[in-house]
Amino acid sequence: MATLAALLKTKGFDVRGSDQGVYPPMSDFLREQGITLLEGYRAEHITADLDMVVVGNAISRGNAELEEVLDRKIRYCSLPEAVRDNFLWASRSVVIAGTHGKTTTTSLAGWVLTHGGKDPSVLIGGIAENFESSYRIGGGREFVIEGDEYDSAFFDKTAKFLKYLPDIAVVSNIEYDHADIYADLDAIRLAFRRFVNLVPRRGLLLLGADNPDALALGTIAFCRVETFGLSDGADWQAHDLQTGPSSTTFSVRRNGNPIGSFEVPLLGTYNVRNALAAMAVGAAVGVETDTIARAFKLFKGVRRRLEHRGTEGGVSVYDDFAHHPTAIAETLAGVRSAHPTRTLWAIFEPRSATSCRRVFQSEFARAFEKADHVILPAVFRSNLPADQRLSAEQLVADLKAAEVDARYIPQTEDIVRTIQREAREGDLVIVMSNGGFDNIHQRLLTALAERSAR
Repeated sequence: MATLAALLKTKGFDVRGSDQGVYPPMSDFLREQGITLLEGYRAEHITADLDMVVVGNAISRGNAELEEVLDRKIRYCSLPEAVRDNFLWASRSVVIAGTHGKTTTTSLAGWVLTHGGKDPSVLIGGIAENFESSYRIGGGREFVIEGDEYDSAFFDKTAKFLKYLPDIAVVSNIEYDHADIYADLDAIRLAFRRFVNLVPRRGLLLLGADNPDALALGTIAFCRVETFGLSDGADWQAHDLQTGPSSTTFSVRRNGNPIGSFEVPLLGTYNVRNALAAMAVGAAVGVETDTIARAFKLFKGVRRRLEHRGTEGGVSVYDDFAHHPTAIAETLAGVRSAHPTRTLWAIFEPRSATSCRRVFQSEFARAFEKADHVILPAVFRSNLPADQRLSAEQLVADLKAAEVDARYIPQTEDIVRTIQREAREGDLVIVMSNGGFDNIHQRLLTALAERSAR
């Protein structure tokens, strides 16, 4: 919603919005954009001068502002409808979808097109460092947008990406997620099939070759299909991956023919797949291979995607958005491959609607096997019934059984004290949460600095 507010402001609209407990980086971003942020939800925020109210998908009946909108019959819409109607009908939509990697891939693809002189517009579910923003308004034909499978609004429980009019569609992977929206994996598969069915005959569908459910979508497409990944037979195939301390190099074959070597300042096999998808988008839009290679080297990353927050006393602290077991496992594997001899701490806050539930209880235990130390706080959504709520205590027991040092430390301040007391020079601390996590990153750095000053 914060990014949409900024986008609409570029169209000359006077934009303001309400939210509760907004935290960085989006709170800072809104202030930088000059957008009025109203704290909390109150009926008096709904004033007579409003032409349209965009209702976020976190808002439900009973919300004071929503009830006022309905009572007064003020025109309203969902976020994806607002994006579509104000930006996408006249654009060539490049929609990046998949359970994991959407934000990084959208940022990469948007940057490749920008560096390649295509002057795209871009809308990302995070802040891309190359743009220093979560959006870009360009004068070119392409609009690169992150396609979220989460629902649209209280009155529309279908996926956001179904409104985005895809001309070029990317589906990197499909796994179960969003347990509050989808009953099972089949329900998610159906949403992606509907998405693919929107690509026109002259469009392009790019599918992750390493994920069976994504790859299967090619059988129902009415458009041209290309695949990307590390698997044999992929149209865009990466091979000979080499990981350094802060980057990954790899070679690429297109339809079996070598096209060159590339380097991205990102870690992990999953980020190579993200780069392949962005490369395929760039090629489809007409960006030369050498230009794509230069764009990759100049890519600065995305905030909260293995973002280095600082180093104090030789201990490096990273912020990562990972909250699904596959994303956690891939992130830790990438860090481990880059730093095989360093001690790796993983601090995981179960916060999302799915990660707070038992649905991934056993998968989480496997996801953390690359870490040396794992710390879990209290599960964020404590109002879930006990038989549905993730058991942090059981997860710790399972990790210990797999010979991973794991601890359940409910309070953030006690986690900070533990790291201050036990982390040693050269250690890496990866904080994983899709929320603010009580500003733990800065608190860790402050505590480590205090220890060094003693």
